[in-house]
Amino acid sequence: MPDLLLLGLLIVALAIGWGLGRRERQRKERTTSSPTLSRDYFVGLNYLLNDQQDQAIETFISALEVNSDTIETHVTLGNLFRSRGEADRAVKIHQNLLARPFLDNQQSARVQLELSRDFLHLGLLDRAERILHGLIREEPSSETQHHAKRLLADLFEREGEWQQALDVAVPHLTRQHEDLRRAAAHWLCELAEQERRSAGHGLARKHLKQALSIDDRCVRANLIKAELQHDTGQYRQAIKYLDLIPQQDRGFIPTLLEPLERNYLLLDDAEGLIAHLYRLLDHAPYTSVIILLAQTLRHQRGNDDEAIALVTAQLNREPSLGGVDYLIGLYQESSNDGHDERIELLRQHTHTLIKALPRHRCGRCGFTGDHLHWQCPRCRTWGATKPITGIEGE
Repeated sequence: MPDLLLLGLLIVALAIGWGLGRRERQRKERTTSSPTLSRDYFVGLNYLLNDQQDQAIETFISALEVNSDTIETHVTLGNLFRSRGEADRAVKIHQNLLARPFLDNQQSARVQLELSRDFLHLGLLDRAERILHGLIREEPSSETQHHAKRLLADLFEREGEWQQALDVAVPHLTRQHEDLRRAAAHWLCELAEQERRSAGHGLARKHLKQALSIDDRCVRANLIKAELQHDTGQYRQAIKYLDLIPQQDRGFIPTLLEPLERNYLLLDDAEGLIAHLYRLLDHAPYTSVIILLAQTLRHQRGNDDEAIALVTAQLNREPSLGGVDYLIGLYQESSNDGHDERIELLRQHTHTLIKALPRHRCGRCGFTGDHLHWQCPRCRTWGATKPITGIEGE
């Protein structure tokens, strides 16, 4: 962020220098005096070169008068304030620009878009919504409408108004933007979850069908479909929907294991679960799959040696801390030598290490946590958070 801010300030400085130079040239045409750039410009540039960014911004603002030639530079300064977390100062700059009588329609629309972003940043959603509705209604430029609709969809998402967000984004915006397609599918999943809680299964299925038509890789939609089948006792059908998930994104295999086990147990089909887990291992040898399979083998067949052989073979293929921890436990439980304090101490250490590790990570911003968030709490990206895999993960 500091590098981006410095780059932005350098661009602003160049723009100000160009504007001041142009103004001095115009003055030269009217007078015989030699042109000189404003002293404030060089003071601001000196602040910038000495990494005193706050002083540089203030000096540039005082040096640059507001006219039709400097609109873009003032907009850029306002955006720099917003990127620094000072959206209130950005609001003042953008509102000051809107009060100028020389703005043409295109410039006015641009400034209003930036002002709506300021209000969104400040959480003043009602003010942002009024501006955006006005732009969509009155601004004939398709580009301006496009940006306004994207911001309005984002606003409705922040408010949890899923249907209103869909009304704005579908179908035109979702056709052009992959991130909005993914987001719209999750908005429909949110609506499906609401209907499921109120026993509106028919409408929930309709939402999920639409979600998959917008984004056929929406894992969450098939997870909810499986839950709907489970709610009505259709356990085989629930398993069929869960079985679609590895084809969509194998990174979510750990997420489907709990409902998969639950449905097979309700069918009293442990052997079916074992066969299913072996198939999943062919997709990805994740720790959670190995552990669930080993546990099921032990409970169903009462054979610790088979479970130990399975875990050992899989660790040779894909080592993981969780797998080692589980294998140590298996050796403890199957040992005839009684309690071994050294093994117990070793397992305490592996438990401590595993407990300190996060279980999920956002693939976009790197946010980590124990729980699966369908929308990342940090960067607000939908569907980017997955179980962590590798030696310290699945």
